[in-house]
Amino acid sequence: MVAWADYKAEAKSRGALALELYVASSVPAKEPQDVKASLPEHLAYQAELERAGTLAFAGPMSDETGEHMQGVGMIVYRAERLEAARALADGDPMHKSGARSYTLRRWMINEGSLNLSVGLSTKQVTLT
Repeated sequence: MVAWADYKAEAKSRGALALELYVASSVPAKEPQDVKASLPEHLAYQAELERAGTLAFAGPMSDETGEHMQGVGMIVYRAERLEAARALADGDPMHKSGARSYTLRRWMINEGSLNLSVGLSTKQVTLT
């Protein structure tokens, strides 16, 4: 198995971005009503992290068919270390209440693209 730091150095040497983020896969741990009860605080917490710049992306995932809501959520954090990302995930009201549990992994972004369109007069923003 290759050490993470070695792989990151190799990725950078070949010109990859090697941007490290942290991905929490969040799953229901209690009944749906428990998850729903924590939702307002969870969304407020995520908005706070977004304003602070530590929340990169978050949202639900479908089942494998792409047709149904599965209850799995993915949360991508910006943090300096795994421990800092874990503190962010632990601070989520969904996880603090036990309504959901999570696993956390480092994610190295090497390739891809984002498209951002900003309408200056219309104040519309489109991300694709």
